[in-house]
Amino acid sequence: MCGLAGFWGSNYDHNVACEILNEMGLALAHRGPDDKGIFFDQNQGLGIAHRRLSILDLSSAGSQPMTSRKNRYVISYNGEIYNHLEIRKEINNESSEVIDWNGHSDTETI
Repeated sequence: MCGLAGFWGSNYDHNVACEILNEMGLALAHRGPDDKGIFFDQNQGLGIAHRRLSILDLSSAGSQPMTSRKNRYVISYNGEIYNHLEIRKEINNESSEVIDWNGHSDTETI
């Protein structure tokens, strides 16, 4: 069980937005006691707070919100993909480039 919260379309100052997101995450601390993280994109007015219950990847490589390698995508995910290691193998076999995975989380596989 994890906790997710956020907002979109707000015109917050960066510092104010991060303070609000931290408070939102604090309110969800009971849903994810192992880790916490926030993401804020001022241009889009998008803020995400995540509280994590670490199950698959206990390292910081599984922290969320997680950004893609090229910082194009951001994900905050609550769930479990049971066959994500098989999916990684398929991705590695079908990819023309070598993928250097940061960790072992199913979120990174997505």
